[in-house]
Amino acid sequence: MSKNNFILFIRISFLISTVISLYFIPWPILFNWIKPIPRTIQEQVDLINDYGFDGIIVYAERKGKSPEFYVSGFKNKENKIPADPHSLFKIASVSKLYLALAIAKLERSGNLSLDKPLSYYLPELMGKIEYADQISLRMMVQHRSGIPNYTDTDMYWAAPKETADENLALVLNLPANFIPDEDYEYSNTNYLLIHKIISRVLGYSTFQYIQEEILTPLKLYHTFGSIQDVNIEDVMSGYYVGYDSDLKTDKIGSMLSTAEDLGKFIRALNDGTVFTDKKEQDIYSSIYKYEHTGLIPGYQTIAKYHKDIDAVVIQFTNTVNFDGYNWDLSEIMYNKIVRIMKKESIDNEAKTEYK
Repeated sequence: MSKNNFILFIRISFLISTVISLYFIPWPILFNWIKPIPRTIQEQVDLINDYGFDGIIVYAERKGKSPEFYVSGFKNKENKIPADPHSLFKIASVSKLYLALAIAKLERSGNLSLDKPLSYYLPELMGKIEYADQISLRMMVQHRSGIPNYTDTDMYWAAPKETADENLALVLNLPANFIPDEDYEYSNTNYLLIHKIISRVLGYSTFQYIQEEILTPLKLYHTFGSIQDVNIEDVMSGYYVGYDSDLKTDKIGSMLSTAEDLGKFIRALNDGTVFTDKKEQDIYSSIYKYEHTGLIPGYQTIAKYHKDIDAVVIQFTNTVNFDGYNWDLSEIMYNKIVRIMKKESIDNEAKTEYK
């Protein structure tokens, strides 16, 4: 091959590789990421069509100020019902914050021990969950148990199970993913078992304990343990891209909350007012985090506290596509909202100094 032909070959190869790489670029993510940030939160929220969401609720609470609510799109798109900031929403894995807190409270009160093994609390699982006699409650809270995640079962979300026992049956007798405490892997099975342990120890439901020890003291009266405990008309509809039906009636075990209730909980968790004393707070800090996200068909939640601006921001979006860029787009939306709030905070500080 001559030098000129070789150079031509290289140029053609580069052109082909460039075209192929452009084909695989996630354009919706890139488009929304580089787009200029609007001046206000409402302007950002109103861009949901660009992000592929049917509806959105945002709760923003700055310390010392009244909370602000922002909505766009639909609570129910079939009936053209506008998004309602006070709708109930399935918060999915965000419920792990409440469960981890319940564990910390029960450890503090002496009702259970973080260092006792799974087999101590649920002896019937010996021989059905590998290392059941070595996996401590602490490891389960921290996702260091090695127990397989039932939602990773092939095609799980095509037909989710409705009961805890059905979900647990999916992973019984499977080998551990790793030796306990030698690695980390997020597993919903851990928290399914934590539910069981708490109710076994107390002799009544886990949610009843959460309600009595966490929700009622904080006056959070719009947080519920199940879709069966609420008026279905109060729930924001949930959608999966390519699937026509409303997913809000699916009984998949998720807690529900309004954005305001969840925001107040995140604030109390981070400022310490949810804890009985410093020792209880130290126990919690040693086992779990202070923010969370949640994702199930039809429902995406981001719940975080931002220390630099002393603000809690909750975002609910009700359209999901596990095979697309849906979650990435929800994070882009959320991060832009937070950036707007940070800019507002800087501007307000500048005005105060100027005066």
